[in-house]
Amino acid sequence: MNVLRGITWPYAVIALIAVAAASFGLLTPQLAAAGVPGFTLSATDRIKQSPPPALFSDAEIAPAGKLADAQRTTADALFAQWKKAHGTARDDKAFAAWAARQIPAPPAAKQRTAELRQVQALAKTRTAAGKQAATWLELNGKSDVWKLYLHDRSELVPAAKGTAEKTGLKAALKMAKTICDQLAAKDQQPAPYVLDPTLRPDKHTKPGAKGPYSYPSRHAARSAAAVTFLSALAPHRAGEYEWMRAEVLYSRLYMAGHVTSDLAAGTLLGDLIGDYELTVGGH
Repeated sequence: MNVLRGITWPYAVIALIAVAAASFGLLTPQLAAAGVPGFTLSATDRIKQSPPPALFSDAEIAPAGKLADAQRTTADALFAQWKKAHGTARDDKAFAAWAARQIPAPPAAKQRTAELRQVQALAKTRTAAGKQAATWLELNGKSDVWKLYLHDRSELVPAAKGTAEKTGLKAALKMAKTICDQLAAKDQQPAPYVLDPTLRPDKHTKPGAKGPYSYPSRHAARSAAAVTFLSALAPHRAGEYEWMRAEVLYSRLYMAGHVTSDLAAGTLLGDLIGDYELTVGGH
C-alpha cells in the first residue's frame, strides 16, 4: 500500500519528513549500539539494553541506608549556613570551594585499616549473583539510573519544567564528580583494592600503585545529590530513590571500591550539592 498516494504538495513532503523522523527515532538505539559516529544511547536506552539483575536484599543494604541517612541532618545544617550568607543566587565556583571545605579530613590510618578489614570480610561472602548485581550498580549507579528516574517524572510534567529539572540534575551530578575528583587528588586515599589487590584481581593493580583514590566516593556523592534533588521534586517516591542509593552504596563495599568513610563523606557532599541545586535552580 502506498501511504503517500493521493497526498498533494506540500502535504507529501510533510508526510515524508514524519516517516523519516519516526524511522530515525526507532533506529537511533541500534545505530548507537553499533558504534556509528554521532549516535549515542540515552540513559533510558542503555538500561533498556541492560536491565538490572536481581539486586541485593533489603537486609543486606540496610546498614548502607542508615549510613546515608545519618548525613542528612548535618548537610541541612551546613547548607543553611551557606544559604544565610549567600541567599539563592547561583555561584557554582564559590559553592564548590565551600562544599569541599565542609567534608571532613580522611579518618586516621587505624580507622581506615579497620574499615579495610570489614571490606575484606565482606569479599569472602561474594556470590556470582552478588557480583552481577554489584557490576550493574557500579555501571548504572553513577548517573543513568538517576536520569531514568527523572525521565519517568518528566513524562508527567510540562515540557519546560521537565527540561529545567533535567538541567538541574545534570549540573548536580557533574559538580559531585568534579569536587570528588579534586578532594581525592588532595587526600590521596587509595581504594581498598589498591591496598589489597586480592580483593579485585580483575583491576590488575600494579605493585606499589598509589591510586585510584577513593575518598570521597563519587558514586555516593552523585547518588546523594540525585536523591536529594529527586526527592524534593517527587516526595512520594523518596523511599524508592533512597532504596536505590543504598543499593549503589552497598555495591561499592561489596566489590571493594570503597570503605565506609568514603561513602559517608561522599553522601554528605552529595546532600549539600542537592540542596544547592534545588535552591539556586528554583525547583
